[in-house]
Amino acid sequence: MKRIPRVYLDTSVVSALFDERNPERQKLTEEFFAASDKYEVSVSSITILEVQNTPDASLRKKMAAFIEPFQILEIDTEVEALVNEYIRYQAVPEDYREDAYHIAVASVNRIEYVVSWNFRHIVRKKTKDIVKIVNSMRGLAQTDIVSPGELL
Repeated sequence: MKRIPRVYLDTSVVSALFDERNPERQKLTEEFFAASDKYEVSVSSITILEVQNTPDASLRKKMAAFIEPFQILEIDTEVEALVNEYIRYQAVPEDYREDAYHIAVASVNRIEYVVSWNFRHIVRKKTKDIVKIVNSMRGLAQTDIVSPGELL
């Protein structure tokens, strides 16, 4: 039996589904979710916290309801240590530590894909390269970092 690939969603993917300011990104996100039955989808307690901190109450409620059926991955000491390594090797800037948490949670849980619209700190060559090196040094499986459109 073929195993279903696992994907981890950061908050940018969930928020893009409801963000009408960028119709093209919203459409690609909708298409990704329309095909998401091909994946086992998860988020983390960081995603939950970021959704809870969304200032717009209506948007916060929509996002929370949308992610409710997904598996929630927790933060543990292994994730914390990996976050520190990503920061140390400058995969993600210290001021954007939450972005490192998204990648670390996925890596520790052997998730095949981190899906994000964050091109500033997550979906970029430097981050991908450093994550591959750090994960290899720690004996972790590789996690591909992609935008939703790349999985269509």
